Amino acid sequence: MKPNVIIIHPKDNVGVALTDIHKDESIVLPDGEAFPALADIGFSHKVLLTNISRGADIIKYGETIAKVGQDLRKGDWVHVHNLNLEGE
Repeated sequence: MKPNVIIIHPKDNVGVALTDIHKDESIVLPDGEAFPALADIGFSHKVLLTNISRGADIIKYGETIAKVGQDLRKGDWVHVHNLNLEGE
């Protein structure tokens, strides 16, 4: 299958959708790993590549860009609705 997510940096725990991905559709990484999308993920939005707990770092570009505000699972859409943007 052709990848539909790109990983920018090897340390990243999120990938970037190369196309709209619908809930339950396969997320396909460049190495061929595939897993289901747990939500609709829009083009250029972030998708979680591993399970993480509330307060954990979201890493993109090899750097922490935010912390999650709730437990998330591999395949979740990562966006402002589930990030802690107020430093709590």
